[in-house]
Parts: sequence; structure tokens; C-alpha cells
Amino acid sequence: MSVSGIPGESIDLQIADLLSEVRFPTNKDALVDAAREAGASNEVLSMLDGMPEQDYVDIASVTSLIGGNYSPGLGA
Repeated sequence: MSVSGIPGESIDLQIADLLSEVRFPTNKDALVDAAREAGASNEVLSMLDGMPEQDYVDIASVTSLIGGNYSPGLGA
């Protein structure tokens, strides 16, 4: 059972809300930290933690990776 800090919000919306608050460029560790501080669900934290260690220049660079690995509609 995962506990979401944003009840009723889909994974896509949790990630979209989180990414709208992040300052780019950023790296994976900063994304995971921001998600943890925002109270993101364990599923979102796992997705972000599974991303490659690299710098991300914008929201699209994050969503394209997450979309390709987890949710086909997210990166569109």
C-alpha cells in the first residue's frame, strides 16, 4: 500500500506538479529530493530514483524518460 502526499492525484499529475516546481537544469538526486519533500507517492519516488544519473535541462528531458519507461502518455 503506497501513501500519496497528494490524495486522489494520478501518477502523471503528481509528476507534472512536482516538475513545475523544480528549477532546471537539475540532476536526478535533486529531483528525488524535491519529490520526497513534496510528499510524492512511493511509486513516483521509485520512478525518479530509477532514472539515469545525469543532468536534466528541462521538464521534457525528464518526462521523455519516465514516459518511455513507465507511462506511455506522460511524455507526449
